[in-house]
Amino acid sequence: MTEELRKKAAEMLLNGATLLSEPCPYCKGVRVMKEGHALCTNCGRVPEERKISTDVIQEKTETPLKKTLQKKLDVLSKELEQEIDHEKQQSILKSINLVLEMIEKIK
Repeated sequence: MTEELRKKAAEMLLNGATLLSEPCPYCKGVRVMKEGHALCTNCGRVPEERKISTDVIQEKTETPLKKTLQKKLDVLSKELEQEIDHEKQQSILKSINLVLEMIEKIK
C-alpha cells in the first residue's frame, strides 16, 4: 500500500467511510467505501461501473401492490376533488397520506 493510498483511506474513514467485507475484485485488498465509491487500499483501483437498463428497474419497481396503491391514490384524489364536506376532506387526506407512506415504504 502506498503512503498516498493509506492517507486517502484514513481520511475517508475519518469522514464516515466504512470498510467493506468484500475484497477488491482485482487484487483481493481491503476496500473502503464512502458515498457509494469504493477504493482499494492496496491497488487503488475502483470496480468498473455497470449500467442497469431503466426498463429492468421499471419492471422491478412495478409490483402488483404498487399498482394497486397507485389506483387507490387516483380514486382518493378524485373523491377529494368532488368532496365539499370539510371533515370528509380531512378523512380522505389522511387516507391519501397513508397510501403515499406505503408507496414510499415499498420502494
